[in-house]
Amino acid sequence: MTLTIPDTAEVVVRASHVPGPPQGRWSYADYCALPDLAGYRYEILAGVLYMAPAPIPEHENIAAIVAARLVTAVEDTGLGRVFTSPDIDAGGSVVRPDAVVVLAANAGIVAERRLVGPPDLVVEISSPSTAAYDRDAVSGKRAAYARMGVPEYWIIDPASRSITLLVLQGTAYAERGTYAGEDMLPSEALPMLNTPAGKFFPR
Repeated sequence: MTLTIPDTAEVVVRASHVPGPPQGRWSYADYCALPDLAGYRYEILAGVLYMAPAPIPEHENIAAIVAARLVTAVEDTGLGRVFTSPDIDAGGSVVRPDAVVVLAANAGIVAERRLVGPPDLVVEISSPSTAAYDRDAVSGKRAAYARMGVPEYWIIDPASRSITLLVLQGTAYAERGTYAGEDMLPSEALPMLNTPAGKFFPR
């Protein structure tokens, strides 16, 4: 299959050019059948296929630091597991967040190739190409994670070196606040976390 890259591919776009089911009908099985496309990756939100630029090295460096901090707080204490860029198949969406935490009580969602339910925490590292997609409470990832029932969502902004913490209240997220520097993250999902926001970024 040969795919044409749309002119807007430097931002997240609806991948209506990709052969497959109608938009709104995409499933995990369809997602698995997609061809690899160098420099891009796919996600499905509420049955709609999206295409996003692949993360740049700076993004991946922050993702590694975030994962290391979470491993110290969660895995090293036996409280659960940390995953980087896993496929999550839940709520009619298939997404690949930068990092997730699955606490021990929720371990049943971990399948062989994907997570099949909401993790306890999802982390996204925003970039100019994904910021609107990550924060959109109507049709973006914020809305998708709320539909899944993910209790807590962090949006990390490398430009401002800050973390916005959102907590699920009913069917939508409420912003707990934005934290930077020596601010401690008041995580409800990880109350044991004792790490200032600034420690999630490179020195």
